[in-house]
Amino acid sequence: MTTRVASHAGSWYSSRASTLSSELDEWLAQVPTSIDGKELPVPGARVIIAPHAGYSYSGPAAAWAYKSLDLSNAKRIFLLGPSHALYLPGCALSKHSKYATPLGDLIIDKATVKELQETGEFENMSTGADETEHSLEMHLPYIYKMLSQKFKSAAEYPPLIPILVGNTDPSVERDYGKIFAPYLADPKSVFVVSSDFCHWGSRFQYTRYLPASPSSAAASSPGGYNLKRHDKKPTNPAIYESIGRLDKMAMDAIETGKHDNFLGNLEETKNTVCGRHPIGVVMAAIEVLESEGKVTGEGKGRFKFVRYQRSSEVEDISDSSVSYASAYAVI
Repeated sequence: MTTRVASHAGSWYSSRASTLSSELDEWLAQVPTSIDGKELPVPGARVIIAPHAGYSYSGPAAAWAYKSLDLSNAKRIFLLGPSHALYLPGCALSKHSKYATPLGDLIIDKATVKELQETGEFENMSTGADETEHSLEMHLPYIYKMLSQKFKSAAEYPPLIPILVGNTDPSVERDYGKIFAPYLADPKSVFVVSSDFCHWGSRFQYTRYLPASPSSAAASSPGGYNLKRHDKKPTNPAIYESIGRLDKMAMDAIETGKHDNFLGNLEETKNTVCGRHPIGVVMAAIEVLESEGKVTGEGKGRFKFVRYQRSSEVEDISDSSVSYASAYAVI
């Protein structure tokens, strides 16, 4: 029985249980009790997309996804996050039995992990790779907090299946979508998808700019163009407004429910959505269920974005920012 330590506690978020718990409560309390006329949590919202940056940056935005999440029938929680440090052409599973948080430990669903391993399509993360990666860990305190509000004791908490998603190409994402589709079809399964959105700035090697439309520049470069260090500071629109448009295009593509639409958007704009691969895998899984007639009804199987914000408002080419978005999908 090995436990993955909370390696980013004390730096990316508080290592003090009381402080961390209070912060999570505060951010959740800032989210309204209903969104677009729907009471929270949204019934049947078993899938969410939420950010994974340091809590001082993304904690408030993530609260919107977690407050939307329906845990009423949850018996297991799949957590999919992108690999930032480990080169991985597919997906990898954890070897640990528990994931630690300052609030308490989350138990790993070893039976489901074994089932996935038996497909032969998953690698195993080393302890070093597991503890280096932050995209999974940053969701653990929120998951623990939401479970503590829903269940009477930690013994009743649904177990976790952490999955690290590598640099998957579209066909591989569709293959993993087929693997995850039966689990997603189960009303007792919850899926948490970890992703930040646009990473803008020279330090991210991404300075894409969308000029105002209509204009000759916009017509010639519908996906935008890259700003260079010595370019004149653009003002029509401001850079931060352009970043917002880039992210809106990505979110709109995701909301269509079409995996290919999202892939097409990324190809056109090169937007640095770091969780594009886990998002793609889950979109592919939803499409499998739709093809089988297991997701029907208006709005079902479609992500709905409920929150968007940025770490800063970029005005100068030398500045940088990261975007955070939260969404849910009813399955």
